[in-house]
Amino acid sequence: MSKTIGVLVIDDSAFMRKVLRDIMESAHDIKVVGTAKNGLEALEMVRELHPDVITLDLNMPSMDGLTCLRELQKTTDAPVIMLSSLTVEGGKATIEALEAGAIDFVTKPSNMFEISGEQKKVEIIKKIRMAYRFSKKKRTFVENCPKAAVTEQRQRSSELKALIAIGSSTGGPRALQEVIPYIPEDIPAAVLVVQHMPPGFTRSLAERLDSLSGMTVKEGDDNEIICPGYVYLAPGDFHMEVVKDQDGRLRIRLTKNEPEKGHRPSVNVLMKSIAKTGFPNVIGVIMTGMGNDGKEGVISIKEKNKGVIICQDEMSCVVYGMPKAVVNTGLADAIVPLKEIAGMIVKYLGVEQ
Repeated sequence: MSKTIGVLVIDDSAFMRKVLRDIMESAHDIKVVGTAKNGLEALEMVRELHPDVITLDLNMPSMDGLTCLRELQKTTDAPVIMLSSLTVEGGKATIEALEAGAIDFVTKPSNMFEISGEQKKVEIIKKIRMAYRFSKKKRTFVENCPKAAVTEQRQRSSELKALIAIGSSTGGPRALQEVIPYIPEDIPAAVLVVQHMPPGFTRSLAERLDSLSGMTVKEGDDNEIICPGYVYLAPGDFHMEVVKDQDGRLRIRLTKNEPEKGHRPSVNVLMKSIAKTGFPNVIGVIMTGMGNDGKEGVISIKEKNKGVIICQDEMSCVVYGMPKAVVNTGLADAIVPLKEIAGMIVKYLGVEQ
């Protein structure tokens, strides 16, 4: 028999604690070993119960979720999944929580009664199983990556000579912080990123990455001209495409077309659109995440652009799903640890750091 996953639920709402318990224990391999109504109570219970996974509400009295998370990091190796609200404040706090060590997050619907819906139930159970599989060895690797530091201002390139397309999902927000800030702002390239996140959360992520980086990081705007030295993050719930205008310039197009295999934004949609432009110098990067979004896009970039493909290696991934799908196609030109991805991008661009 496989081991039962013991979960500690931390939430100030008695209703939420009961709903989460019912959802989790509907799965044969998950058991709620305890529930705590605030952070102080949770810290005591962690020492007694030694849970395998912890779910943690961001908004709580007496000790908020971020403070509790930082204290948990000192006392337990159990991976933490945050429960956050779909608000601007919730987005910023969630990015901080992921940076502080949370493995992933689940958004609470605006109508709390919708938390027990089938789609949210499947998401919660899937993420708890994913968190349990996430080994301490991998977590330590990510935490030990060097912190980014913004270097001195350098003259930006005026000519767009290359596109770098990056796709990530679970574990991506933290992984992106170990890549984007290490790309020099004077490269003759633009970076386009698809990170699977809800609306609002992508803006908070862009702002955080911008504060760490020499390049300008922002959410992509519809019809915006793509410029070197910029990083464009696909806004949550929009597909981001690259199109060529009548003057031959590359622009961003945002659409609300149907989700691609459940994702909007989709890595496949971005990469396939780049392939259609026929742009000659493209680097595709696939990083940590569940599923196989990006696999078809990589195939298109290889066929149409003769592009270079870089994949994050298994050891440094939170979830080795998206990179594995690409590696299995045999199209990856480089499979490297997270902390080597930025250097590999610069190497293939042929510019000096």
